[in-house]
Amino acid sequence: MKKAKSLARSTSQPVRRQTSPPAQTLSEAQRLAAAILEVLAGLRSPPGAAELLSISLPRYYQLEARALEGLVAALAPRQKGKQSSLESRLKQLEKELEAALRQCARQEALVRVTQRSLGLAPLAKPPAPTVTGNGKSRRRRKPMVRALKAARNLRAQATAGAGNSDSAGLQPTAPTEGLEGVQP
Repeated sequence: MKKAKSLARSTSQPVRRQTSPPAQTLSEAQRLAAAILEVLAGLRSPPGAAELLSISLPRYYQLEARALEGLVAALAPRQKGKQSSLESRLKQLEKELEAALRQCARQEALVRVTQRSLGLAPLAKPPAPTVTGNGKSRRRRKPMVRALKAARNLRAQATAGAGNSDSAGLQPTAPTEGLEGVQP
């Protein structure tokens, strides 16, 4: 009787050695899960399940190991409380960025107010080159407040004409760079 079984096995189709890709659909995953559960329950042998699923025996054992890992991972204790997701972390970081930008703008405004109250010149920013229609870059003209121009001219005239009383009054003179020398 043993010879008959061995002859029957040798004449039947051998189990394919080709590995199959992971389950593509839920129904295929359910079919794999059912076959693995049948083997674990003792209703089917691993080679029988591999043949039923049209996969190799080593591939069946790989799938069975993955299924058991998934079962253990699903039964592991979970952390209490709300878990942070990537989306919630992204929203939190965006809120922090907005708060930091508001704080930066507030600090810059405080610096400007302090500089004005002390009569200090604001820090010079490097001019940004602009491109004209012909492709050449051109420096932007720094806007000048008329009151500051007039104050600079008055101070320049006061220092230049301290000994000369018949100076031209409020006639404009060459502007000095910055307000570093301006005393309130």
